Amino acid sequence: MSNLDNLKCIKLVTDADFGIEPKPLNNPITRFGARGIVLRADGKMALFNKAKMNEYKLPGGGIDPGESPDVAFAREVREEVGCTVKNIKPLGYTIEEKGQTNFTQTSYVFVADVEKDLGELSFTEKEIGEGAQIVWTTPKEALKLISGCMNGLKDSPVDKSENLYSTKFVVLRDMFILDYFIKTLNLKTIPTKK
Repeated sequence: MSNLDNLKCIKLVTDADFGIEPKPLNNPITRFGARGIVLRADGKMALFNKAKMNEYKLPGGGIDPGESPDVAFAREVREEVGCTVKNIKPLGYTIEEKGQTNFTQTSYVFVADVEKDLGELSFTEKEIGEGAQIVWTTPKEALKLISGCMNGLKDSPVDKSENLYSTKFVVLRDMFILDYFIKTLNLKTIPTKK
């Protein structure tokens, strides 16, 4: 999983991005994740919304032991978006360095097309308690929702360990991913019907 030679780093998110004096990482807790853009034939994309936290983010999550990043992405999409995907293409990766909690995460980012809507979501109890839902919208509108939620974020009503510090990293990371996607892949070729 550490071979990133052929992928572009979309963004390194650090405490400095929030005006916080960065603390040096000292043997940090390390996590790997997979997330990204899931597109329907009409050009709309899936956005994961935790309504009770006012949070919008891209679908995705942690990579299980022995799982490849693309397989983890497909699994997370099946669970959170309720669909299978095809045409999975790597977009790049992001790194989050959270000095306040001595934590680092590398996320592999993918773009994929919906293959089949399974009509069933598999949210965790925590996600259900946070008001989890999937919103389908255009990429440009998704970017507005993600960037617009930053100042109105709320703590998790069910998980006191999930604080605004961590949530802001998630939102900023996904904002940079989506902005990169829009700029890099020239969305003029993707329909923007509402």
